[in-house]
Amino acid sequence: MLDHQNAVPTRPRVVIVGAGFGGLTAAKALARSPVEVTVIDRRNYHLFQPLLYQVATAGLSPADIASPIRAILSAQRNTTVLLGRVTGVDPDLKRVLLADRFVPYDYLILATGARHAYFGHDAWEAHAPGLKKIDDATQIRRRLLIAFEQAEAEPDAERRQRLLTFVVIGGGPTGVEMAGAVSEVARHALAKDFRNIDPGTARIVLIEAGPRLLPAFPESLSAIAEQSLRRIGVEVRTGQAVTDVDKEGVVIGNERVDSATMIWAAGVAASPAAKWLGAEADRAGRIKVNPDLSVPDRPEIFAIGDTALVSDGMGRPLPGVAPVAKQQGQYVARLIAARARRARVMIPKFADELRKRNHTRVSGLVARLSLKFADEFQGRDTSDPPAFRYRNLGNLATIGRSSAVVDFGRIRLHGFIAWLLWGAAHVYFLIGFRNRMAVTLDWFWAYLTFQRGVRLITGPEE
Repeated sequence: MLDHQNAVPTRPRVVIVGAGFGGLTAAKALARSPVEVTVIDRRNYHLFQPLLYQVATAGLSPADIASPIRAILSAQRNTTVLLGRVTGVDPDLKRVLLADRFVPYDYLILATGARHAYFGHDAWEAHAPGLKKIDDATQIRRRLLIAFEQAEAEPDAERRQRLLTFVVIGGGPTGVEMAGAVSEVARHALAKDFRNIDPGTARIVLIEAGPRLLPAFPESLSAIAEQSLRRIGVEVRTGQAVTDVDKEGVVIGNERVDSATMIWAAGVAASPAAKWLGAEADRAGRIKVNPDLSVPDRPEIFAIGDTALVSDGMGRPLPGVAPVAKQQGQYVARLIAARARRARVMIPKFADELRKRNHTRVSGLVARLSLKFADEFQGRDTSDPPAFRYRNLGNLATIGRSSAVVDFGRIRLHGFIAWLLWGAAHVYFLIGFRNRMAVTLDWFWAYLTFQRGVRLITGPEE
């Protein structure tokens, strides 16, 4: 690794922290730019989070929705991948800090994602895990399947009912999709597997503190989603906040719901990136960025995805979804590429040498001529793009078998057609031909047989 203070890089160094949707999109967009890219992530794979709930409910294998970062970027000769956990950023010396080393940068893209937020009740996490990584999904899958196994051997009716009660906290897309999937597991996939219990009698409770499910969708589609969930046996509780969570269940207001399996889908908080920089952030920890997604007073540092607070044309914060992060990654890559092309010829080595000899006027002329040469003879645009503007491509959420809601603005769909669109969109955005084929075949098989093929209880015994 080059020492930042002594080495003279031949091309600008772009460091990307996080290989989620935003970071990976930025890295791929910089493939042919005159920069050296370093991607740092604490895991060696890129995860397609929108389908993580299907791993948690035994519908897909983790390998179906994850791909090694090195394999994805292996064809990019200007890109290096580092496995490591970032502990901080030194913006004055322009370097990213890891546990045992530092990585210098000229441009830094923070795409560090988000973590679970329990609104000041961090102790709840032990009893109601969230869903952000593969380990979360396999842990939830284990709890879900073990609950049915324990209920099969439980002679006490009251304890059996607690084991067969599943609570999902949060009525956004993740919560709605999770509740629908748990219902499918109980009523279809496991329907014939047990002798002493009827999995179809399982109680699935979806709790949303707000007045309706899917608040980012139009009210008409929210109502349709709620009706669809109720039809498949999900008990929907809106306008009611969870006030306590323990190993025996949850408390909703003054009412207690006993449950052995609780899943958190109610909120997220940004990574500590704002603290690393001492930057201004909102209550969720998202950095308040400039219109070009740069951090105030740090034009060489950019924050994207769940790390950044960016508003739409109506002044509302953009949601933490994949399309937002991908468009921001594309935008920042374009901006950095434009600046790198300017810098590539603006200050050649002999102009730098002239400065060292105090020939500042001559070196300035050389720099201007070099920039003119770059603009006129290389034939490439070196101007910064206009301020970032998100193009909303629509919202999608699936409710269960053959049911989904889709909002394309003026076009709103629900039911089977919406479900097909939802599936096609998710398969399209998966990375790798193998993953697309595997997911398509798994879904086709599940649709024909009502089965889920990854009903494996793995992980350490609790």
